[in-house]
Amino acid sequence: MAFTTWALKRQILIVIGLILILFIFGFLIIIPNLNQAPSCVDGKQNGTELGIDCGGICARACVSQVENVSVLWARSFRVIPGRYNAVAYVANHNKNTAAEKISYRFRFADANNVYIGKREGTTFIPPAGNFAIFESGIDIGNSIPVYTTFEFTQTPVWLQVSQEKIDQLKVGVSDIQLTDEITNPRMSATIKNNSLFTIPDIGIIAILYNAGGNAVSASRTYLNQLAPLETSSVNFTWPEPFGSPVVAKELIPMYDIFSVKLQ
Repeated sequence: MAFTTWALKRQILIVIGLILILFIFGFLIIIPNLNQAPSCVDGKQNGTELGIDCGGICARACVSQVENVSVLWARSFRVIPGRYNAVAYVANHNKNTAAEKISYRFRFADANNVYIGKREGTTFIPPAGNFAIFESGIDIGNSIPVYTTFEFTQTPVWLQVSQEKIDQLKVGVSDIQLTDEITNPRMSATIKNNSLFTIPDIGIIAILYNAGGNAVSASRTYLNQLAPLETSSVNFTWPEPFGSPVVAKELIPMYDIFSVKLQ
C-alpha cells in the first residue's frame, strides 16, 4: 500500500512538473507577442491604424479613406494616316492619396462601334486633381478610331502622401507659344521646378482645345530630371494642321510623386 501511495505521488509530481514546464514555455511565447509594438504588417488593426494595416502611420490608405477616380473623357487624335495618339483625362478626388503603379487599357472602335484594337500599359496616379494618361503611335491599320474608351484594369493600391510634400512640390508652366498652326504646328513652353525636390522622369502632356472646349490634338515630351529650382524648355511638333482653330492650351507635368526626393 505504501508503495502504491508513493507511486501515485510520484506520478502527480511528474504531471505537475509537466504542467509547469508547459506554462513556462507558453508564458515565454505569449508575453513577447503581447508586448509587441503595433506594425503595419501584423494583420491587426492596432496603434493609430484606421483599418487592418492601413491608415494612421501606415503608408497604405484604407479603402474607407478614398474615392474612386473619374475618367472625364478619352479620345484619339490622328498624327498621320494610320497613326494615332490616345489620351484619357482623369480626376483623382483624393487629396492626400496616390497610387504608385496601376494597369490600364484603351479600347478603340470605328464609326459603326465595331472594336478595332486596344492599347494597354501601366502608370501612376498623382494626388489631388486632374491628370492625363497618354499613349502614342497607335497603329490600327486602315481603321479610324471614332470611339475611344479607357479603364483601369486593377484596383489601385492607395498610398498616403503628406500634405507637406504636396504643398512644397510645385511645378510651374509658363510662356506657352503655339506657331504655324495652319501648316506644321509647333509649340514651346517653359517648365520650372519651384521646389527643393529633385524630380525625375517627367512627362509633359500637351492638350489643345477648340472654341467648344473639345480637345483637338495632344502630344507628349519628356524631361529626364528637374533639379531644385531648375527651369527647362520643352517643345512639341505636329506633322499636320489641326481640324479646328486652337483657343486654349493645357500642359500637364506627369511624375511619380513617390520617386521625388529632397536634394
